[in-house]
Amino acid sequence: MTRTLAALGATLALATACTSASKPPVDKTPLPTTAAPPYICDHIPLRAVELMTGVREPFASGYFNLNFGNGLGVGGCHVFESTGDKKKLLDIDLTPEGGEDWVKAQLKAGGKPLPEILSGGIGFYTQGGRTEKTQAGAVLVKGKAQLFIGMSKGVEGRDNAADVIALMKLIAPKLIADANAPRRTKD
Repeated sequence: MTRTLAALGATLALATACTSASKPPVDKTPLPTTAAPPYICDHIPLRAVELMTGVREPFASGYFNLNFGNGLGVGGCHVFESTGDKKKLLDIDLTPEGGEDWVKAQLKAGGKPLPEILSGGIGFYTQGGRTEKTQAGAVLVKGKAQLFIGMSKGVEGRDNAADVIALMKLIAPKLIADANAPRRTKD
Protein backbone atom coordinates (compact mmCIF):
# COMPACT_ATOMS: atom_id res chain seq x y z
CA MET A 1 0.00 0.00 0.00
CA THR A 2 2.83 2.41 0.88
CA ARG A 3 4.57 1.69 -2.44
CA THR A 4 1.34 2.32 -4.33
CA LEU A 5 0.83 5.67 -2.59
CA ALA A 6 4.45 6.63 -3.20
CA ALA A 7 4.15 5.71 -6.89
CA LEU A 8 0.89 7.65 -7.18
CA GLY A 9 2.48 10.66 -5.46
CA ALA A 10 5.47 10.54 -7.82
CA THR A 11 3.19 10.30 -10.85
CA LEU A 12 1.14 13.29 -9.69
CA ALA A 13 4.28 15.30 -8.98
CA LEU A 14 5.66 14.48 -12.43
CA ALA A 15 2.34 15.36 -14.12
CA THR A 16 2.20 18.66 -12.23
CA ALA A 17 5.80 19.50 -13.18
CA CYS A 18 5.10 18.76 -16.85
CA THR A 19 1.95 20.83 -16.81
CA SER A 20 3.56 23.83 -15.13
CA ALA A 21 6.51 23.79 -17.54
CA SER A 22 4.28 23.85 -20.63
CA LYS A 23 3.60 27.03 -22.57
CA PRO A 24 0.40 28.91 -21.86
CA PRO A 25 -2.31 28.39 -24.48
CA VAL A 26 -2.12 30.60 -27.57
CA ASP A 27 -4.67 33.42 -27.62
CA LYS A 28 -6.39 32.84 -30.96
CA THR A 29 -8.84 35.70 -30.51
CA PRO A 30 -9.44 37.25 -33.94
CA LEU A 31 -8.25 40.80 -34.48
CA PRO A 32 -10.95 43.44 -34.06
CA THR A 33 -12.97 44.27 -37.18
CA THR A 34 -13.10 47.99 -36.41
CA ALA A 35 -10.27 50.24 -35.35
CA ALA A 36 -10.73 51.58 -31.83
CA PRO A 37 -8.55 53.36 -29.28
CA PRO A 38 -6.11 53.14 -27.70
CA TYR A 39 -3.83 53.66 -30.70
CA ILE A 40 -0.08 53.53 -31.16
CA CYS A 41 1.54 55.92 -33.65
CA ASP A 42 -1.84 57.72 -33.75
CA HIS A 43 -3.56 55.26 -36.14
CA ILE A 44 -2.67 51.65 -35.24
CA PRO A 45 -5.03 49.89 -32.78
CA LEU A 46 -3.02 48.69 -29.79
CA ARG A 47 -5.29 45.66 -29.16
CA ALA A 48 -4.68 44.34 -32.69
CA VAL A 49 -0.90 44.69 -32.26
CA GLU A 50 -1.00 42.94 -28.88
CA LEU A 51 -2.94 39.98 -30.29
CA MET A 52 -0.67 39.71 -33.36
CA THR A 53 2.59 39.86 -31.45
CA GLY A 54 1.60 38.34 -28.11
CA VAL A 55 3.28 41.29 -26.38
CA ARG A 56 1.28 43.41 -23.95
CA GLU A 57 2.06 47.12 -24.00
CA PRO A 58 4.76 46.93 -26.70
CA PHE A 59 7.12 49.84 -27.29
CA ALA A 60 6.17 51.77 -30.44
CA SER A 61 7.73 54.72 -32.22
CA GLY A 62 6.80 56.66 -35.31
CA TYR A 63 4.05 58.81 -36.74
CA PHE A 64 2.07 59.41 -39.93
CA ASN A 65 1.73 62.73 -41.75
CA LEU A 66 -1.34 62.34 -43.95
CA ASN A 67 -0.86 65.82 -45.46
CA PHE A 68 2.55 65.06 -46.98
CA GLY A 69 3.00 64.85 -50.76
CA ASN A 70 -0.17 66.66 -51.78
CA GLY A 71 -2.17 64.52 -49.39
CA LEU A 72 -0.72 61.11 -50.24
CA GLY A 73 0.71 60.72 -46.77
CA VAL A 74 3.94 59.36 -45.41
CA GLY A 75 5.11 57.82 -42.17
CA GLY A 76 5.76 54.70 -40.23
CA CYS A 77 5.20 52.85 -37.02
CA HIS A 78 7.80 50.49 -35.59
CA VAL A 79 6.82 48.11 -32.80
CA PHE A 80 9.30 46.42 -30.43
CA GLU A 81 9.19 44.10 -27.44
CA SER A 82 8.76 46.18 -24.31
CA THR A 83 11.36 44.31 -22.25
CA GLY A 84 14.64 42.50 -22.73
CA ASP A 85 16.57 43.18 -25.91
CA LYS A 86 13.56 44.92 -27.50
CA LYS A 87 13.42 42.86 -30.69
CA LYS A 88 11.48 44.43 -33.53
CA LEU A 89 8.07 42.83 -33.97
CA LEU A 90 6.27 44.88 -36.59
CA ASP A 91 6.86 47.61 -39.18
CA ILE A 92 4.12 49.65 -40.83
CA ASP A 93 5.12 52.12 -43.54
CA LEU A 94 3.09 54.51 -45.69
CA THR A 95 4.86 55.97 -48.71
CA PRO A 96 3.79 58.11 -51.68
CA GLU A 97 5.65 55.85 -54.12
CA GLY A 98 2.82 53.77 -55.54
CA GLY A 99 4.17 50.57 -57.02
CA GLU A 100 1.26 48.89 -58.78
CA ASP A 101 3.63 47.33 -61.34
CA TRP A 102 5.83 46.01 -58.52
CA VAL A 103 2.77 44.46 -56.80
CA LYS A 104 1.77 42.77 -60.07
CA ALA A 105 5.31 41.38 -60.40
CA GLN A 106 5.17 40.06 -56.83
CA LEU A 107 1.85 38.35 -57.55
CA LYS A 108 3.36 36.69 -60.65
CA ALA A 109 6.33 35.58 -58.53
CA GLY A 110 4.10 33.75 -56.04
CA GLY A 111 2.77 36.41 -53.69
CA LYS A 112 -0.82 35.76 -52.71
CA PRO A 113 -3.38 38.44 -53.63
CA LEU A 114 -4.92 40.44 -50.83
CA PRO A 115 -8.70 40.38 -50.69
CA GLU A 116 -10.27 43.62 -51.86
CA ILE A 117 -9.74 46.09 -49.06
CA LEU A 118 -10.08 49.39 -50.93
CA SER A 119 -11.82 49.91 -54.25
CA GLY A 120 -9.11 50.39 -56.86
CA GLY A 121 -6.41 48.98 -54.58
CA ILE A 122 -4.13 46.07 -55.39
CA GLY A 123 -1.98 44.12 -52.97
CA PHE A 124 -0.30 40.91 -51.97
CA TYR A 125 0.78 39.08 -48.84
CA THR A 126 3.41 36.51 -47.91
CA GLN A 127 4.13 34.29 -44.95
CA GLY A 128 7.16 32.40 -43.73
CA GLY A 129 10.67 33.68 -43.59
CA ARG A 130 14.01 32.00 -43.23
CA THR A 131 14.39 31.92 -39.47
CA GLU A 132 10.95 32.58 -38.00
CA LYS A 133 7.90 30.83 -39.36
CA THR A 134 5.82 33.52 -37.66
CA GLN A 135 6.86 36.18 -40.17
CA ALA A 136 4.25 37.66 -42.51
CA GLY A 137 3.91 40.74 -44.66
CA ALA A 138 1.50 42.59 -46.89
CA VAL A 139 1.58 45.49 -49.33
CA LEU A 140 -1.43 47.46 -50.56
CA VAL A 141 -1.20 50.09 -53.29
CA LYS A 142 -3.89 52.51 -54.34
CA GLY A 143 -2.90 55.20 -56.76
CA LYS A 144 0.42 56.54 -55.57
CA ALA A 145 -0.12 55.56 -51.93
CA GLN A 146 1.57 52.36 -50.73
CA LEU A 147 1.04 50.74 -47.33
CA PHE A 148 3.42 48.04 -46.10
CA ILE A 149 2.99 45.83 -43.03
CA GLY A 150 5.88 43.56 -42.08
CA MET A 151 5.63 41.31 -39.05
CA SER A 152 9.05 39.95 -38.14
CA LYS A 153 7.82 38.05 -35.08
CA GLY A 154 4.24 36.95 -34.61
CA VAL A 155 2.77 34.39 -32.25
CA GLU A 156 3.53 30.74 -32.88
CA GLY A 157 0.20 28.96 -33.26
CA ARG A 158 -1.70 31.96 -34.68
CA ASP A 159 -2.43 32.46 -38.38
CA ASN A 160 0.12 35.23 -38.86
CA ALA A 161 -0.81 35.91 -42.49
CA ALA A 162 -4.47 36.31 -41.48
CA ASP A 163 -3.36 38.71 -38.73
CA VAL A 164 -1.43 40.89 -41.20
CA ILE A 165 -4.40 40.94 -43.58
CA ALA A 166 -6.77 41.82 -40.72
CA LEU A 167 -4.51 44.68 -39.63
CA MET A 168 -4.38 45.93 -43.23
CA LYS A 169 -8.19 45.93 -43.28
CA LEU A 170 -8.22 47.95 -40.04
CA ILE A 171 -5.73 50.65 -40.98
CA ALA A 172 -5.75 50.98 -44.79
CA PRO A 173 -9.10 52.79 -45.00
CA LYS A 174 -7.76 55.51 -42.72
CA LEU A 175 -4.18 55.72 -43.99
CA ILE A 176 -4.65 55.14 -47.71
CA ALA A 177 -8.22 56.24 -48.33
CA ASP A 178 -7.64 59.41 -46.35
CA ALA A 179 -4.23 59.84 -47.95
CA ASN A 180 -5.81 59.74 -51.43
CA ALA A 181 -8.61 62.14 -50.49
CA PRO A 182 -8.07 65.79 -51.25
CA ARG A 183 -6.65 67.65 -48.25
CA ARG A 184 -7.58 71.06 -47.10
CA THR A 185 -4.62 73.32 -46.75
CA LYS A 186 -4.39 76.08 -44.21
CA ASP A 187 -4.82 79.56 -45.70
